[in-house]
Amino acid sequence: MTTSELTLPPKARTPRTRRRVMGAGKQLHAGPVTYTVLTVFALVSLAPLVWTAIAASRTDRRLAQTPPPLWFGGNLFSNLRTAWNQAGLGTAMVNSVLVAGTITVSTVLFATLAGFAFAKLRFRFSGLLLLLTVGTMMIPPQLAVVPLYLWMADLGWSNQLQTVILPSLVTAFGTFFMRQYLVQALPSELVEAARVDGASSLRIVWHVVFPAARPAMAVLGLLTFVFAWNDFLWPIIALNQQNPTVQVALNSLGTGYVPDQSVIMAGALLGTLPLLVAFLLFGKQIVGGIMQGAIKG
Repeated sequence: MTTSELTLPPKARTPRTRRRVMGAGKQLHAGPVTYTVLTVFALVSLAPLVWTAIAASRTDRRLAQTPPPLWFGGNLFSNLRTAWNQAGLGTAMVNSVLVAGTITVSTVLFATLAGFAFAKLRFRFSGLLLLLTVGTMMIPPQLAVVPLYLWMADLGWSNQLQTVILPSLVTAFGTFFMRQYLVQALPSELVEAARVDGASSLRIVWHVVFPAARPAMAVLGLLTFVFAWNDFLWPIIALNQQNPTVQVALNSLGTGYVPDQSVIMAGALLGTLPLLVAFLLFGKQIVGGIMQGAIKG
């Protein structure tokens, strides 16, 4: 329904237009099929997490039996304590929070600034630079492991957290993601109006760009935090067990002649809990930001 149809007087509306205007304010309701499909998807999504919790509450001998356990046992807290002590998860949790938090803040900040520059600023070779930025996403990260490690070793940063943080301060995906969002969500007229009013570039970014980009920044922040928290390849190469992140620390639980699967599952559960807590605390704001961006778009 168009705006002109809403502004027409009631007598000038056709029967079809009247039906569309009357139905414009109605709220859509989900039917039984929708609830059934959503319930199935929710159960399938929660199944791995529930199985991890069940396995973490059992003994290794019980997990090896057939059929496997389908309900919780009584060894959850003892297995969690064993995993916490064996892997040194106290230090690892602090390190992962520092690494993931720093990477998230820097990626969101720099990607938003770069995305704004590519979306609304005019400068020479902008298209070529954007093409090169997107092209780096096609390079497998495994190819950069050896030169990156040699570089960090020359800087004297071996087994230090900055070795993991520095290569991930900004990503090509984040830059391209923010650029694509700001092209549609930020009107060029709004930026020009701010310049006419005498606003500096810093003030335009703070008062115009950041408010318009807030929904996409929330989504990018969540994706970046999850990726940085779960990253394993580069941290296992750059760090050791004396100064690990969570994923590096959990790797030590799988060593030994006969690894204890219940303790490994308990460690995996501990490593997943911060992500669940972060989503429970900020999930409403993130979903609200996504919906706000969808309505504006």
